[in-house]
Amino acid sequence: MSQTFMHSPLSYSFLHLRREKGFLTSLQSQKRHAKLLNGDSEFPSRVVVSCPKKLDFTKNISSRSDKSRTQRSTLIQTFGATSDGEVVIQPKDDNAAATCRQSIFWRKWNAFVTFSRIYPLIYTIVGICSVSLLPLTSVADLSPAYFVGLLQAVIPFACASIYTSGINQVFDVDIDKINKPHLPLASGDFSMGEGKAIVSALAFMGLAMGIMFQSTPLFIGLLIHFLIGTAYSVELPLLRWKTNAAMTSFSMGGLMGLTMLPAAFYHIQNALGKPMIFSRSIGFATIFFSVFTAVLGAIKDIPDVEGDKAFGIMTFSVKYGKQKVFSLCLYILLTAYGFAVVIGASSSLLICKIVSVIGHTILASLLMLRANSTNLDDPVSTQSFYMFSYKLLYAEYVLIHFMR
Repeated sequence: MSQTFMHSPLSYSFLHLRREKGFLTSLQSQKRHAKLLNGDSEFPSRVVVSCPKKLDFTKNISSRSDKSRTQRSTLIQTFGATSDGEVVIQPKDDNAAATCRQSIFWRKWNAFVTFSRIYPLIYTIVGICSVSLLPLTSVADLSPAYFVGLLQAVIPFACASIYTSGINQVFDVDIDKINKPHLPLASGDFSMGEGKAIVSALAFMGLAMGIMFQSTPLFIGLLIHFLIGTAYSVELPLLRWKTNAAMTSFSMGGLMGLTMLPAAFYHIQNALGKPMIFSRSIGFATIFFSVFTAVLGAIKDIPDVEGDKAFGIMTFSVKYGKQKVFSLCLYILLTAYGFAVVIGASSSLLICKIVSVIGHTILASLLMLRANSTNLDDPVSTQSFYMFSYKLLYAEYVLIHFMR
């Protein structure tokens, strides 16, 4: 049978050929296809070629011509085989190869962005930037030493945030195929080897920077952050804290409240050469954010009940039901806002009293309104409430500057 293979001018990328019997065809992905001409018929296809052993050769394929057609141009393709006997048709020119490489790069980059879980990463960066302003007492403190110290805190804690999200995906890939199939390891955008390499590199870089910057508060905060993030996910005796509802909440509070915020605060004091003192604002921030994020640890499991139940992970939502857990979490959050109003009202500065009392009252009201409109039987609605809670935390990073 005479056949001609032509690449579409609209898209040029690798065609992956698997070992099968003879020549077969199947539909390929949206942006990759070839055209198979068999006689006078033409249709999009993916070509699968039998390849019993490793080989490399270049083959000239000329389109067939007849009396009623002009001869078509010759297409030169390079066939490369892997050790598994798989064959890859490579683009015929350097421009097409460059385009293909660029496409692969952006696909991997998008997968890495998803792997990083942007919302906790942004939360980490915003939190450190906000808390780093608390030690400042005058405009003169905005010195090069301050900005260097800020970067020294932001970069390794960003690595720690991505590491925590990544190692959880490495050990939860089967669960994520049910709860979060869009994540790179669950969807196959990243291989397990790539996922492990990324989290290993992030752990090494984060801890290495903590040592290199010679800041004791920063290194201790980073070390505890990495240890808690590892204990939360890794499946070893006495670890994998996520299978215990109480330890899940402790992990969330420990990661975001008890370690990151005090570490950044004292690191900046150290960078500015100031004595490391405990202030009213950092005390409130540590307590409030620890409680708030611990509650988020319970809320985040509400939309994941089906997958957690299937794998025997006994979260609060699995044990006690969505409604009870949600109501308890809401009660604790409102209590935390009540605590914030009391602390703000006791400030010696009038502007701090006004802003903190009114600000926290508004946030508590918004929380109630959003909770009343949340459908716990709809995972999308519950996940939306969880993301809304992060927005409340961002607002709190502004209000902590009035808790003096």
